[in-house]
Amino acid sequence: MNRTLKAVPAFANETEERRFWETHDSMDYVDWSKAMPVRMPNLKPSSSSISLRLPLPLLERIKIAANQRDVPYQSLIKMWLAEKVGDARPAETASTPGLLASGRPSLARQRIRTGRGDT
Repeated sequence: MNRTLKAVPAFANETEERRFWETHDSMDYVDWSKAMPVRMPNLKPSSSSISLRLPLPLLERIKIAANQRDVPYQSLIKMWLAEKVGDARPAETASTPGLLASGRPSLARQRIRTGRGDT
């Protein structure tokens, strides 16, 4: 079926554009059958800072475990939380801490190597 598509209006800012798309169907403006997959390798997942109170003995045990794995303790906490909630990322191998199942360094290990520690 060959439909005539409407022209996408020019927007003054992102807020205006967001409001427009909240009330309009993109099928009227875009031929999605011609869409192509896009890869955005530099896109970083959003994150939020939280405050978490832990008993000191527990925090010390976490820091010791992180030191043994050569990762920042905050990264280890995130890895453990992700594993617990069933994150789809590959788990680290038990035989080689800091390496993914693929044999590649984990993100935490890469940050340490590049000097961009996660604190």
